[in-house]
Amino acid sequence: MPKSSPAHRLSRASLQGGLIVSVQAPEGSPMRQCEVIAAMAEASLTNGAIGVRLESPEHIGAVRRRCPAALIIGLWKRSFADSSVYITPGWAEIKSVWAAGADVVAIDATDRARPGGEELPALIDRAHTELGATLMADVDSVANGLKAAALGCAWVGTTLYGYTQETATCLPPAWDLLAPLRAALPEEAVLICEGGLATAGDARRANRQRADAVVVGTAITGVDLQVAAYVKTMAG
Repeated sequence: MPKSSPAHRLSRASLQGGLIVSVQAPEGSPMRQCEVIAAMAEASLTNGAIGVRLESPEHIGAVRRRCPAALIIGLWKRSFADSSVYITPGWAEIKSVWAAGADVVAIDATDRARPGGEELPALIDRAHTELGATLMADVDSVANGLKAAALGCAWVGTTLYGYTQETATCLPPAWDLLAPLRAALPEEAVLICEGGLATAGDARRANRQRADAVVVGTAITGVDLQVAAYVKTMAG
């Protein structure tokens, strides 16, 4: 059954200059427990984050229960043998993320083949008509961002820049995507800079380059990767 968040919470105006914290932990990490994820999410929101980006229905549900008013961007990473797409790749994942309590469902909106032969236009249409869901397109290029917006994704994020075969030689943040996307996207479309933002200065630069908001993950909540990086550098 369709559900909805107040439209103003998801609008460009409400997000301007805001920080969204990606609260995730890799498989096998002690941090990947619902209570830990929920605590990090609450700490982020308490200290000024306008929202959180969460992976898996379990974590979305845990944060929704602990922080009922939180703005949640949800996704579900799943791997399939027949596709390199793993961020909320199909209809089953979209439904589960939405049902768990996400306000916005993030999906891979690159032009790669999806698992089981599902197609992006049909998934977007179904998410709108059957769920009334707001979608965030995780993209790797200007062309794919504009295509996703034309298909109906209200939010566009640079999440996959540097993570697809076509952009494998590119190093995030996606500075070169922001200006052309903002210039060509519909006025009401939300533009998110995500990926590779390592400092507060990076986040501020993204806002100055016309991103409506930024998503920061590893630099804030990535305990496993941050500690491993310190240890590796110190050992060298």
